[in-house]
Amino acid sequence: MRVGWFGVAGAALVLTLSPVSGGGAAERAAAPAAVSVVQAVPGQQVTVTVDGTSVEGGAAGVGDVLGPLELTPGEHALAFSDGSGSVDVTSTLEVKAGSTSDVVLHLPADVGGAPVVNSYVTPTGPIGPGKARVLVAHTATVAPADVRVDGKVVFTNIANGEFATADVPAGTHVVELLPTGQKSNPILGPIDLRVTAGTVSKVYAVGNPRDRSMQVILHSATLRPDGSVVPDTIRTGSAGLAADIPLHPFGPH
Repeated sequence: MRVGWFGVAGAALVLTLSPVSGGGAAERAAAPAAVSVVQAVPGQQVTVTVDGTSVEGGAAGVGDVLGPLELTPGEHALAFSDGSGSVDVTSTLEVKAGSTSDVVLHLPADVGGAPVVNSYVTPTGPIGPGKARVLVAHTATVAPADVRVDGKVVFTNIANGEFATADVPAGTHVVELLPTGQKSNPILGPIDLRVTAGTVSKVYAVGNPRDRSMQVILHSATLRPDGSVVPDTIRTGSAGLAADIPLHPFGPH
């Protein structure tokens, strides 16, 4: 199966939204939330607004990741549009001070359904030495699926919009997405996924196998001892088996 890999490329696009009115000292001192917006709808160019303000960077194509956006703690209104009406989605996002999360615009489970929005908080709990964390989210137009890593099923019966996380040894792992209960004919993969100790890799399976638009979007971050994260980028390999995909932090090493 032909597989497309997407990742963050270039400098981060930052949008800071300030409160309309002043609050207490504690509110003003609260750390902003970091939110990245992942465009996971194949064949569409989508503009994104947050609280009525357009996110810089122009229309986002499939695989584009905008952000991280700095948002004040609380509730925010998100809107996604392609300008023609084919994509016209609104959503409400509530974020906590200092949190890090991804907002993903993706296809639903039903073929031909309107795009939907889900958010995924980056899991920042303690991680053991030599380990990397992986979050796998089902954001494709397929039935519930199992995720197999290195020949073993590690996540089972994940439905559209759902996700699961696991800590795995750093290194390269073979990942496959299969219909729940099946042991052959993967929907996606096998894919070689290289993960680095102390990082979290968020893997989004997107598209529709019926029209051969299945793809993988990777968005990663470095875990810090204090429970916060540093945004990373991932260099994409060629379509097919991406065997050499190292993680590289933004900015100087």
